Amino acid sequence: MNKKSFWVLTISLAIFKLLIHLFTGSNYELHRDEMLYFSMGSHLSWGFASTPPFISFLAYLVKSIFGYHEFAVKLFPALFGALIVILIALFVKEIGGKLPGIFFGCFAYIVSTAMLRTSSLFMPVIFELFFWMLFLFFVLKLINRQDPKYWIWIGISFGLAFLNKYSILILGFSTLIALLISENRKLLLSKHLIYGVLLCLLIISPNLIWQIQHNLAVVTHMKELYRTQLIHVSVLTFLLEQFVMNFPALLIWLAGLIMLLFVKAEKKFKVFAHIFLIVLFLFLILKGKPYYTLGVYAMLFAFGGYCMEKYLTGKLNPVKYTLLIFAIISAILTLPFGLPVLPQKQMEKFCAFNSRYITSEPMRGEANIFYPLPQDYMDMTGWKETAVLVFQAYTKLDSIQKTNCIIFANDYGQASAVEFYGKQYHLPPVVCLNDSYIFWAPDSLTALNTIVTDNQLGDIPRLFNNYIEIGEVNNRYFRENGLKVYLCQNPTTILNKFFKDRIKANKAMYGQ
Repeated sequence: MNKKSFWVLTISLAIFKLLIHLFTGSNYELHRDEMLYFSMGSHLSWGFASTPPFISFLAYLVKSIFGYHEFAVKLFPALFGALIVILIALFVKEIGGKLPGIFFGCFAYIVSTAMLRTSSLFMPVIFELFFWMLFLFFVLKLINRQDPKYWIWIGISFGLAFLNKYSILILGFSTLIALLISENRKLLLSKHLIYGVLLCLLIISPNLIWQIQHNLAVVTHMKELYRTQLIHVSVLTFLLEQFVMNFPALLIWLAGLIMLLFVKAEKKFKVFAHIFLIVLFLFLILKGKPYYTLGVYAMLFAFGGYCMEKYLTGKLNPVKYTLLIFAIISAILTLPFGLPVLPQKQMEKFCAFNSRYITSEPMRGEANIFYPLPQDYMDMTGWKETAVLVFQAYTKLDSIQKTNCIIFANDYGQASAVEFYGKQYHLPPVVCLNDSYIFWAPDSLTALNTIVTDNQLGDIPRLFNNYIEIGEVNNRYFRENGLKVYLCQNPTTILNKFFKDRIKANKAMYGQ
């Protein structure tokens, strides 16, 4: 295999992957989490309530270069998705694969339902997949070439991954255990490991300092996550999802795993099977969400492609093409779960058919609730309607009242949606006490006019003497369907103290 043919195939596959997402990225509205991460770009910091700073830097770049455009928000996840194709190709090449192995490995990644979904969303997951694969690529070079100098690159990639998502700690620990139980343990005695660790600590130190200054915000976030979401994750669901989320590529990555575990000729790569199994086990006992393991599958796609090229030959050639046909057919059948290619009504019919004859698992939400569409899609609509209602409330104020007005949103999805889709309406500041918005909130609320987004009146009657309901979102595909917008005026005497106490209590959790 010459260098030119390698790069022609690899770049062609990467461009194909990129175009898939550029043509489908704006079919639905932005996801609530995408808008939260985009908002972080206006508040650059070394840490946030639920995530390290890497994605905020990307959001800052998007906002500075392109402004508030859906297409621009989708650009970075699509680009990193294409970069992972290149990493898989390099991985296959490093283990001795040629063009067929590169094609099969990259193809498995491209058609995977979960990988399509992650490359469509501006969230830390897609960048996590990239950094995990980069880390594993350098581990592969370390083992394959028995060159301890790669510890330096491993340390750098670990540090960058840490600034994106703390889950790299699971991969790092799994890799350490896998190396200790392998014949490669001698590589742990190199001075270059110390250099790699020091470089890693240098990279992550600003975030570690931030965490210390904010009462270990990640612990607060994880406690809330366990209380509201992870408590619903069952062992059966977790294991089942490992087969479902990459279903079109299922037989390819299984072939790679079986090869690593049982083919003696590939013994030196067995450490990667152990890494995969340890990662799986750790997330299982920690009650992680099923998709938390996605980072190790790109590696298995690479080994699967290599396996198909090297071992499914001669009389086994039909098996290879059977796996390929299975991947193509199942990718077509499951495509709407990976990409928002169907309008909502058609998607609902597709999901109903799938639930009736196959499985309803893709429609299970994080709170163990089944929706008519996958939860991600339910979080990708209704936001424009919310922003319009807020604007309608704002237009009811005269010019003087507008100068003394704020918007109070009940959760970060509502807050970031009003900021993103309401940008064109030149709305007043949005205040929210949820997630990282608490860091950006003032110490008290003193505005005479407040626009509130909530699904019920709540404390409004005792905080304001005058209030009217402007309207509510009526969209059955919206997870917060029924969300109301209120225009509240003439605050009571308890308003300031009420919010001052709430804001103080919320900030105190983060040492503020």
